[in-house]
Amino acid sequence: MSSSSVCFRQRLKTVVGLIGRPGLLPISVSLVGLMLWAASVTSAAQAFTCDNGTGEYSTVFSGVTISVGPHRSGGFAERSCAARLNWNGERLSVESEAAQVGIDVLGADLGFKRPVVAFQIDRSGGGTARIYQIYSLTKPPKLLYSLAGGDSYAAADTDLDGRIEIWTNDAAAVDGFEKIPLKDFDLAPTVVLRFEDGRLTDAGSQFRSNYDMQISSLRNELDPRDLADFKSSDGVLAWNANRPPDESHRLVRTKIKVLEIVWLYLYSGREQEAWSALADMWPSTDRDRIRLAITRARGNGILRNGISESPRKRFKQRVEIYDVVGDPAASNVIKTLAGAHTGFQAPPVIKPRSILLRGPLPAPGEELSRAGELVDLTVDAAGKVRSAQMVHGEDPKLIDATATWQFIPAFRDEQPVACHFQLRVWNLQ
Repeated sequence: MSSSSVCFRQRLKTVVGLIGRPGLLPISVSLVGLMLWAASVTSAAQAFTCDNGTGEYSTVFSGVTISVGPHRSGGFAERSCAARLNWNGERLSVESEAAQVGIDVLGADLGFKRPVVAFQIDRSGGGTARIYQIYSLTKPPKLLYSLAGGDSYAAADTDLDGRIEIWTNDAAAVDGFEKIPLKDFDLAPTVVLRFEDGRLTDAGSQFRSNYDMQISSLRNELDPRDLADFKSSDGVLAWNANRPPDESHRLVRTKIKVLEIVWLYLYSGREQEAWSALADMWPSTDRDRIRLAITRARGNGILRNGISESPRKRFKQRVEIYDVVGDPAASNVIKTLAGAHTGFQAPPVIKPRSILLRGPLPAPGEELSRAGELVDLTVDAAGKVRSAQMVHGEDPKLIDATATWQFIPAFRDEQPVACHFQLRVWNLQ
Protein backbone atom coordinates (compact mmCIF):
# COMPACT_ATOMS: atom_id res chain seq x y z
CA MET A 1 0.00 0.00 0.00
CA SER A 2 1.34 3.40 -0.96
CA SER A 3 1.24 6.18 1.61
CA SER A 4 2.93 9.41 2.53
CA SER A 5 4.75 9.95 5.78
CA VAL A 6 5.22 12.59 8.42
CA CYS A 7 7.09 12.76 11.72
CA PHE A 8 5.83 14.42 14.91
CA ARG A 9 7.56 15.65 17.96
CA GLN A 10 5.30 15.84 20.99
CA ARG A 11 4.35 19.48 20.42
CA LEU A 12 3.15 21.64 17.55
CA LYS A 13 4.96 20.93 14.33
CA THR A 14 5.64 23.72 11.89
CA VAL A 15 6.21 22.16 8.52
CA VAL A 16 8.77 23.42 6.05
CA GLY A 17 8.58 22.47 2.42
CA LEU A 18 9.30 23.44 -1.15
CA ILE A 19 6.54 22.60 -3.58
CA GLY A 20 6.66 23.16 -7.32
CA ARG A 21 3.98 24.44 -9.60
CA PRO A 22 0.91 22.16 -9.77
CA GLY A 23 1.12 19.93 -12.78
CA LEU A 24 4.91 19.55 -12.64
CA LEU A 25 5.12 17.00 -9.83
CA PRO A 26 4.59 13.26 -10.34
CA ILE A 27 1.64 11.52 -8.73
CA SER A 28 3.95 9.56 -6.46
CA VAL A 29 5.21 12.73 -4.74
CA SER A 30 5.33 12.39 -0.98
CA LEU A 31 4.24 15.02 1.50
CA VAL A 32 7.41 17.03 1.81
CA GLY A 33 8.84 19.48 4.27
CA LEU A 34 8.29 17.52 7.44
CA MET A 35 10.82 19.04 9.82
CA LEU A 36 9.98 20.31 12.44
CA TRP A 37 10.39 22.39 15.51
CA ALA A 38 8.18 23.21 18.44
CA ALA A 39 5.94 26.25 18.62
CA SER A 40 3.10 27.27 20.90
CA VAL A 41 -0.56 27.54 19.99
CA THR A 42 -3.07 29.88 21.58
CA SER A 43 -5.92 27.39 21.38
CA ALA A 44 -6.69 23.95 20.06
CA ALA A 45 -8.66 25.42 17.16
CA GLN A 46 -5.96 27.83 16.00
CA ALA A 47 -2.66 26.71 14.54
CA PHE A 48 -0.36 29.50 13.41
CA THR A 49 2.54 28.97 11.05
CA CYS A 50 4.62 31.44 13.08
CA ASP A 51 3.81 32.21 16.70
CA ASN A 52 5.83 34.89 18.52
CA GLY A 53 8.84 34.30 16.31
CA THR A 54 8.71 30.49 16.44
CA GLY A 55 7.97 28.49 13.31
CA GLU A 56 8.86 28.95 9.66
CA TYR A 57 7.47 27.85 6.31
CA SER A 58 8.43 28.52 2.72
CA THR A 59 7.18 27.13 -0.57
CA VAL A 60 7.01 27.99 -4.26
CA PHE A 61 3.68 28.01 -6.05
CA SER A 62 3.32 29.05 -9.71
CA GLY A 63 6.63 30.87 -9.53
CA VAL A 64 5.71 32.82 -6.38
CA THR A 65 7.61 32.11 -3.15
CA ILE A 66 5.42 32.30 -0.05
CA SER A 67 7.41 32.75 3.17
CA VAL A 68 6.30 32.99 6.78
CA GLY A 69 8.70 33.09 9.70
CA PRO A 70 10.28 35.19 12.42
CA HIS A 71 10.89 38.85 11.75
CA ARG A 72 14.64 39.40 11.43
CA SER A 73 16.63 42.47 12.36
CA GLY A 74 20.31 42.54 11.54
CA GLY A 75 20.19 38.83 10.77
CA PHE A 76 18.75 37.93 14.17
CA ALA A 77 15.30 36.40 14.61
CA GLU A 78 12.98 38.36 16.88
CA ARG A 79 9.89 37.33 18.83
CA SER A 80 7.54 38.51 16.10
CA CYS A 81 6.45 37.12 12.74
CA ALA A 82 6.64 38.28 9.14
CA ALA A 83 5.16 37.13 5.84
CA ARG A 84 6.17 38.00 2.29
CA LEU A 85 5.72 37.04 -1.35
CA ASN A 86 8.65 36.96 -3.81
CA TRP A 87 8.65 36.54 -7.59
CA ASN A 88 11.06 37.43 -10.42
CA GLY A 89 13.27 39.41 -8.06
CA GLU A 90 10.28 41.40 -6.78
CA ARG A 91 9.06 41.34 -3.20
CA LEU A 92 5.74 42.13 -1.52
CA SER A 93 5.62 42.43 2.26
CA VAL A 94 2.39 40.98 3.63
CA GLU A 95 3.27 41.57 7.28
CA SER A 96 6.48 42.77 8.92
CA GLU A 97 5.89 42.45 12.68
CA ALA A 98 2.97 40.50 14.09
CA ALA A 99 2.58 38.27 17.12
CA GLN A 100 1.10 35.48 14.99
CA VAL A 101 0.86 34.73 11.27
CA GLY A 102 -0.84 31.67 9.86
CA ILE A 103 -1.40 30.40 6.34
CA ASP A 104 -5.03 29.32 6.16
CA VAL A 105 -5.24 28.61 2.42
CA LEU A 106 -2.55 28.07 -0.21
CA GLY A 107 -3.29 27.31 -3.85
CA ALA A 108 -7.07 27.05 -3.52
CA ASP A 109 -9.59 29.20 -5.38
CA LEU A 110 -11.78 31.12 -2.94
CA GLY A 111 -14.04 32.44 -5.69
CA PHE A 112 -11.66 34.73 -7.60
CA LYS A 113 -11.07 32.23 -10.46
CA ARG A 114 -7.37 32.13 -9.61
CA PRO A 115 -5.20 30.47 -6.93
CA VAL A 116 -4.73 32.46 -3.75
CA VAL A 117 -2.91 32.43 -0.46
CA ALA A 118 -4.83 33.59 2.60
CA PHE A 119 -3.08 34.71 5.78
CA GLN A 120 -4.57 34.98 9.26
CA ILE A 121 -2.70 37.72 11.10
CA ASP A 122 -2.80 38.72 14.76
CA ARG A 123 -0.63 41.79 15.26
CA SER A 124 -1.12 42.11 19.01
CA GLY A 125 -1.45 38.47 19.99
CA GLY A 126 -4.61 39.23 21.92
CA GLY A 127 -6.80 37.07 19.71
CA THR A 128 -9.60 39.65 19.35
CA ALA A 129 -8.44 41.76 16.40
CA ARG A 130 -7.24 39.28 13.82
CA ILE A 131 -7.36 40.08 10.13
CA TYR A 132 -7.66 37.80 7.10
CA GLN A 133 -5.83 38.84 3.96
CA ILE A 134 -6.24 37.12 0.60
CA TYR A 135 -3.53 37.52 -2.07
CA SER A 136 -3.53 36.29 -5.65
CA LEU A 137 -0.79 33.86 -6.65
CA THR A 138 -0.71 34.93 -10.28
CA LYS A 139 2.23 37.18 -11.07
CA PRO A 140 2.40 39.87 -9.91
CA PRO A 141 0.66 38.89 -6.65
CA LYS A 142 -1.70 41.45 -5.20
CA LEU A 143 -4.04 41.88 -2.26
CA LEU A 144 -7.54 40.83 -3.32
CA TYR A 145 -9.49 41.26 -0.09
CA SER A 146 -8.98 41.96 3.59
CA LEU A 147 -11.42 40.92 6.32
CA ALA A 148 -11.48 42.24 9.87
CA GLY A 149 -13.77 41.91 12.87
CA GLY A 150 -13.53 38.19 13.62
CA ASP A 151 -11.27 36.49 16.15
CA SER A 152 -10.63 33.50 13.87
CA TYR A 153 -10.99 32.60 10.19
CA ALA A 154 -11.01 29.26 8.38
CA ALA A 155 -11.83 28.49 4.77
CA ALA A 156 -13.35 25.10 3.92
CA ASP A 157 -15.67 23.32 1.51
CA THR A 158 -17.77 22.24 4.47
CA ASP A 159 -20.31 20.04 2.70
CA LEU A 160 -18.11 19.15 -0.28
CA ASP A 161 -20.33 20.84 -2.84
CA GLY A 162 -17.49 22.58 -4.67
CA ARG A 163 -18.00 25.97 -3.00
CA ILE A 164 -15.53 27.17 -0.38
CA GLU A 165 -16.74 29.23 2.56
CA ILE A 166 -14.83 31.36 5.05
CA TRP A 167 -16.03 30.64 8.59
CA THR A 168 -15.51 33.46 11.05
CA ASN A 169 -17.53 35.37 13.66
CA ASP A 170 -18.60 38.90 14.55
CA ALA A 171 -16.39 39.13 17.63
CA ALA A 172 -15.55 42.83 17.35
CA ALA A 173 -19.21 43.80 16.95
CA VAL A 174 -20.33 42.12 20.18
CA ASP A 175 -17.26 42.77 22.33
CA GLY A 176 -18.52 45.08 25.07
CA PHE A 177 -22.15 44.77 23.98
CA GLU A 178 -24.33 45.65 26.98
CA LYS A 179 -21.00 46.20 28.80
CA ILE A 180 -20.23 42.46 28.52
CA PRO A 181 -16.68 41.64 27.41
CA LEU A 182 -16.21 39.13 24.62
CA LYS A 183 -14.57 36.60 26.94
CA ASP A 184 -17.81 36.32 28.95
CA PHE A 185 -19.88 35.23 25.96
CA ASP A 186 -20.12 31.52 25.19
CA LEU A 187 -19.63 32.34 21.52
CA ALA A 188 -19.57 35.27 19.16
CA PRO A 189 -22.13 35.10 16.34
CA THR A 190 -20.97 32.73 13.61
CA VAL A 191 -20.54 34.32 10.18
CA VAL A 192 -20.23 32.28 6.98
CA LEU A 193 -18.90 34.16 3.95
CA ARG A 194 -18.38 33.12 0.36
CA PHE A 195 -16.90 34.88 -2.66
CA GLU A 196 -19.14 34.66 -5.74
CA ASP A 197 -17.14 35.77 -8.79
CA GLY A 198 -14.93 37.85 -6.52
CA ARG A 199 -17.88 39.47 -4.70
CA LEU A 200 -18.22 38.74 -0.98
CA THR A 201 -21.58 37.31 0.06
CA ASP A 202 -23.24 36.11 3.27
CA ALA A 203 -23.78 32.34 3.13
CA GLY A 204 -25.06 31.89 6.68
CA SER A 205 -28.59 30.99 5.58
CA GLN A 206 -27.22 27.92 3.76
CA PHE A 207 -25.89 26.40 6.99
CA ARG A 208 -28.90 26.71 9.26
CA SER A 209 -28.41 23.21 10.62
CA ASN A 210 -25.05 24.31 12.05
CA TYR A 211 -26.69 27.28 13.74
CA ASP A 212 -29.60 25.13 14.94
CA MET A 213 -27.22 22.83 16.82
CA GLN A 214 -25.86 25.83 18.72
CA ILE A 215 -29.36 27.20 19.34
CA SER A 216 -30.54 23.84 20.69
CA SER A 217 -27.54 23.59 22.99
CA LEU A 218 -28.10 27.10 24.38
CA ARG A 219 -31.84 26.53 24.92
CA ASN A 220 -31.08 23.33 26.82
CA GLU A 221 -28.74 25.26 29.09
CA LEU A 222 -31.38 27.83 30.01
CA ASP A 223 -32.81 27.24 33.47
CA PRO A 224 -36.59 27.95 33.45
CA ARG A 225 -36.44 29.65 36.85
CA ASP A 226 -33.52 31.83 35.84
CA LEU A 227 -35.30 32.76 32.60
CA ALA A 228 -38.44 33.72 34.49
CA ASP A 229 -36.38 35.88 36.88
CA PHE A 230 -34.63 37.56 33.97
CA LYS A 231 -37.93 38.34 32.24
CA SER A 232 -39.06 39.99 35.48
CA SER A 233 -35.98 42.24 35.55
CA ASP A 234 -35.36 45.53 33.73
CA GLY A 235 -33.13 43.80 31.14
CA VAL A 236 -30.25 46.22 31.72
CA LEU A 237 -29.05 44.51 34.92
CA ALA A 238 -26.98 47.42 36.18
CA TRP A 239 -24.16 46.20 38.39
CA ASN A 240 -25.04 48.66 41.16
CA ALA A 241 -28.50 47.16 41.55
CA ASN A 242 -29.36 45.84 45.00
CA ARG A 243 -29.02 42.12 44.26
CA PRO A 244 -27.01 39.33 45.87
CA PRO A 245 -23.91 38.48 43.78
CA ASP A 246 -25.12 34.97 42.97
CA GLU A 247 -28.43 36.30 41.66
CA SER A 248 -26.68 38.91 39.54
CA HIS A 249 -24.44 36.24 38.08
CA ARG A 250 -27.40 33.98 37.20
CA LEU A 251 -29.28 36.83 35.54
CA VAL A 252 -26.28 37.95 33.50
CA ARG A 253 -25.57 34.39 32.34
CA THR A 254 -29.21 34.04 31.28
CA LYS A 255 -29.09 37.38 29.46
CA ILE A 256 -25.98 36.27 27.58
CA LYS A 257 -27.60 33.02 26.40
CA VAL A 258 -30.74 34.83 25.22
CA LEU A 259 -28.61 37.30 23.25
CA GLU A 260 -26.63 34.44 21.70
CA ILE A 261 -29.82 32.64 20.61
CA VAL A 262 -31.18 35.81 18.98
CA TRP A 263 -27.86 36.39 17.20
CA LEU A 264 -27.76 32.84 15.84
CA TYR A 265 -31.19 33.29 14.26
CA LEU A 266 -30.19 36.66 12.82
CA TYR A 267 -26.88 35.52 11.36
CA SER A 268 -28.51 32.49 9.73
CA GLY A 269 -30.94 34.70 7.83
CA ARG A 270 -34.00 34.24 10.07
CA GLU A 271 -34.88 37.71 11.27
CA GLN A 272 -38.51 36.88 12.09
CA GLU A 273 -37.47 33.96 14.30
CA ALA A 274 -34.85 36.16 15.97
CA TRP A 275 -37.35 38.80 17.04
CA SER A 276 -39.84 36.13 18.04
CA ALA A 277 -37.23 34.56 20.34
CA LEU A 278 -36.48 38.01 21.75
CA ALA A 279 -40.17 38.59 22.46
CA ASP A 280 -40.42 35.23 24.23
CA MET A 281 -37.37 35.61 26.46
CA TRP A 282 -36.64 39.31 27.03
CA PRO A 283 -38.29 41.66 29.58
CA SER A 284 -41.21 43.34 27.79
CA THR A 285 -40.31 46.82 29.05
CA ASP A 286 -36.84 46.63 27.48
CA ARG A 287 -37.50 44.89 24.15
CA ASP A 288 -37.53 47.98 21.94
CA ARG A 289 -34.24 49.24 23.36
CA ILE A 290 -32.40 45.93 23.05
CA ARG A 291 -33.74 45.23 19.56
CA LEU A 292 -32.39 48.57 18.34
CA ALA A 293 -29.05 47.91 20.09
CA ILE A 294 -28.75 44.46 18.47
CA THR A 295 -29.57 45.88 15.03
CA ARG A 296 -26.98 48.64 15.40
CA ALA A 297 -24.26 46.28 16.60
CA ARG A 298 -24.83 43.90 13.69
CA GLY A 299 -24.93 46.81 11.26
CA ASN A 300 -21.49 47.91 12.49
CA GLY A 301 -20.03 44.42 12.34
CA ILE A 302 -18.30 42.27 9.77
CA LEU A 303 -21.32 42.42 7.41
CA ARG A 304 -21.51 46.21 7.46
CA ASN A 305 -20.23 46.79 3.92
CA GLY A 306 -23.46 45.84 2.19
CA ILE A 307 -22.62 42.15 1.77
CA SER A 308 -25.48 40.50 -0.07
CA GLU A 309 -26.88 37.05 0.70
CA SER A 310 -25.30 34.23 -1.26
CA PRO A 311 -27.81 32.73 -3.70
CA ARG A 312 -29.16 29.37 -2.59
CA LYS A 313 -28.94 26.58 -5.13
CA ARG A 314 -31.98 24.38 -5.72
CA PHE A 315 -29.87 21.27 -5.33
CA LYS A 316 -26.55 20.46 -3.77
CA GLN A 317 -23.79 19.57 -6.16
CA ARG A 318 -21.45 16.87 -4.84
CA VAL A 319 -17.82 17.10 -5.79
CA GLU A 320 -15.81 14.12 -6.93
CA ILE A 321 -13.29 12.97 -4.37
CA TYR A 322 -10.14 11.78 -6.12
CA ASP A 323 -8.92 8.57 -4.54
CA VAL A 324 -5.14 8.10 -4.53
CA VAL A 325 -5.00 5.31 -1.95
CA GLY A 326 -3.14 2.24 -3.14
CA ASP A 327 -1.25 1.91 -6.38
CA PRO A 328 -0.28 5.39 -7.65
CA ALA A 329 -0.90 4.16 -11.19
CA ALA A 330 -4.59 3.84 -10.29
CA SER A 331 -4.84 7.32 -8.87
CA ASN A 332 -7.23 8.52 -11.56
CA VAL A 333 -10.07 6.47 -10.10
CA ILE A 334 -12.82 8.71 -8.76
CA LYS A 335 -14.67 8.09 -5.53
CA THR A 336 -17.97 9.95 -5.26
CA LEU A 337 -19.86 10.73 -2.09
CA ALA A 338 -22.50 8.24 -3.19
CA GLY A 339 -19.84 5.55 -3.24
CA ALA A 340 -19.89 4.90 -6.98
CA HIS A 341 -16.58 4.18 -8.66
CA THR A 342 -15.78 4.73 -12.31
CA GLY A 343 -12.46 4.24 -14.04
CA PHE A 344 -11.29 6.30 -16.98
CA GLN A 345 -8.09 7.76 -18.32
CA ALA A 346 -7.56 11.14 -16.71
CA PRO A 347 -4.56 13.30 -15.85
CA PRO A 348 -2.92 12.19 -12.62
CA VAL A 349 -3.90 13.78 -9.36
CA ILE A 350 -1.19 15.51 -7.37
CA LYS A 351 -1.64 14.64 -3.72
CA PRO A 352 -2.16 17.26 -0.99
CA ARG A 353 1.09 18.67 0.44
CA SER A 354 1.53 19.63 4.07
CA ILE A 355 1.63 23.20 5.32
CA LEU A 356 1.10 22.72 9.05
CA LEU A 357 0.60 19.45 10.91
CA ARG A 358 0.68 19.18 14.66
CA GLY A 359 0.53 16.12 16.83
CA PRO A 360 -1.58 15.78 19.97
CA LEU A 361 -0.09 17.09 23.19
CA PRO A 362 0.55 14.34 25.74
CA ALA A 363 -1.13 14.45 29.13
CA PRO A 364 1.18 15.15 32.09
CA GLY A 365 3.39 12.12 32.56
CA GLU A 366 2.05 10.44 29.42
CA GLU A 367 4.50 8.84 27.01
CA LEU A 368 3.26 8.83 23.46
CA SER A 369 4.33 5.91 21.32
CA ARG A 370 3.26 6.55 17.75
CA ALA A 371 5.31 4.35 15.43
CA GLY A 372 4.20 4.55 11.83
CA GLU A 373 0.45 4.85 12.39
CA LEU A 374 -1.53 5.15 9.17
CA VAL A 375 -4.27 7.77 8.95
CA ASP A 376 -6.92 7.75 6.22
CA LEU A 377 -7.81 11.35 5.24
CA THR A 378 -10.17 13.20 2.95
CA VAL A 379 -8.95 16.74 2.31
CA ASP A 380 -11.16 19.27 0.52
CA ALA A 381 -10.25 21.77 -2.20
CA ALA A 382 -9.34 24.33 0.46
CA GLY A 383 -6.77 21.97 1.98
CA LYS A 384 -8.83 21.21 5.10
CA VAL A 385 -9.46 17.77 6.57
CA ARG A 386 -13.08 16.72 6.08
CA SER A 387 -12.74 13.19 7.46
CA ALA A 388 -10.06 11.19 9.27
CA GLN A 389 -9.81 7.69 10.64
CA MET A 390 -7.13 5.23 11.63
CA VAL A 391 -6.43 2.46 9.13
CA HIS A 392 -5.56 0.07 11.95
CA GLY A 393 -6.47 0.47 15.60
CA GLU A 394 -7.60 3.62 17.38
CA ASP A 395 -5.90 6.87 18.31
CA PRO A 396 -8.60 9.43 19.28
CA LYS A 397 -6.06 12.12 20.16
CA LEU A 398 -4.41 11.92 16.77
CA ILE A 399 -7.76 12.01 14.98
CA ASP A 400 -8.76 15.08 17.00
CA ALA A 401 -5.49 16.76 16.04
CA THR A 402 -6.27 16.41 12.32
CA ALA A 403 -8.94 19.12 12.70
CA THR A 404 -6.15 21.74 12.67
CA TRP A 405 -4.03 20.21 9.90
CA GLN A 406 -3.50 22.38 6.84
CA PHE A 407 -2.54 21.27 3.35
CA ILE A 408 -1.96 22.61 -0.10
CA PRO A 409 -4.92 20.83 -1.73
CA ALA A 410 -4.68 18.11 -4.33
CA PHE A 411 -4.62 19.22 -7.97
CA ARG A 412 -5.93 17.79 -11.22
CA ASP A 413 -5.63 19.77 -14.47
CA GLU A 414 -4.10 22.54 -12.31
CA GLN A 415 -7.40 22.85 -10.43
CA PRO A 416 -7.70 22.20 -6.67
CA VAL A 417 -9.80 19.12 -5.92
CA ALA A 418 -10.92 17.04 -2.96
CA CYS A 419 -8.73 14.02 -2.36
CA HIS A 420 -8.75 10.78 -0.38
CA PHE A 421 -5.28 9.57 0.62
CA GLN A 422 -3.34 8.08 3.51
CA LEU A 423 -0.63 9.53 5.71
CA ARG A 424 1.79 7.67 7.97
CA VAL A 425 2.82 9.44 11.18
CA TRP A 426 5.11 8.77 14.11
CA ASN A 427 6.61 10.66 17.04
CA LEU A 428 10.13 11.99 17.28
CA GLN A 429 11.34 12.38 20.84
